Amino acid sequence: MKLDSSMEPIPKPLITIGGNPILLLLMKYYSFYGHKDFILCLGYRGEKIKKFFLNYDECLSGDFILSNGRKKKLFKSDIDEWRITFAETGLQTSVGQRLKMIQKYLDEEEVFLANYSDGLTDLYLPNMIEYFAQRKKIGCLLTVKPAVVFHSVSATKDNYVKNIRQLNQTELRINGGFFIFRKEIFDYIREGEDLVNEPFQRLINKNELLTYKYDGFWASLDTYKDKQRLDEIASSGSSFWEIWNKNESKEVCE
Repeated sequence: MKLDSSMEPIPKPLITIGGNPILLLLMKYYSFYGHKDFILCLGYRGEKIKKFFLNYDECLSGDFILSNGRKKKLFKSDIDEWRITFAETGLQTSVGQRLKMIQKYLDEEEVFLANYSDGLTDLYLPNMIEYFAQRKKIGCLLTVKPAVVFHSVSATKDNYVKNIRQLNQTELRINGGFFIFRKEIFDYIREGEDLVNEPFQRLINKNELLTYKYDGFWASLDTYKDKQRLDEIASSGSSFWEIWNKNESKEVCE
């Protein structure tokens, strides 16, 4: 993704919101709920994502003590307990095929979480996981109200307008990009297929795909206007997605 012609192209997950890449914000979100083993499916400019983490200095964004001119002590570490697998999955590979390519890293996992890495939410994740566990299906996706300002128009057979409503006032819901899967999902993805089209349709036909409806804060990063809006929210001190800052830990780490 490239925001304008004057900027060096960067992968979409590294676009910053309030000074931090959206990928890092999402990883902090999952980590807050105890999910600290990550697999990053790398594609366009994937080397930049690798370099970001190889050179990541938490002192630039967190409080720390400097002693003897060199020794640094962080008051709180973001990634100290994280395990990150960097998987090269190709430039033009679909989401479904990227998942298939990392199946080998998930052999011991009965259930795993997946994300498009282009949206933020304040969803209480354990509720969605518990909902999924109770229903015992193969897949579950977060669905949300569309945030766009378009209007839905219904008409009569004679083309007279019958009703006009904003999309977020209709029953329409969209894919929020947060998923939970059982390992059986891989049996539904065939060579060359994306995730949502054929594989999801197979799950639907067997009543194996759930939706988890959420009407709290959710926002996607699809356009420059989306980035501006999220940056404004962050600068106002209302970063709804930064749930980890609402429960500050007093733990000190080296």
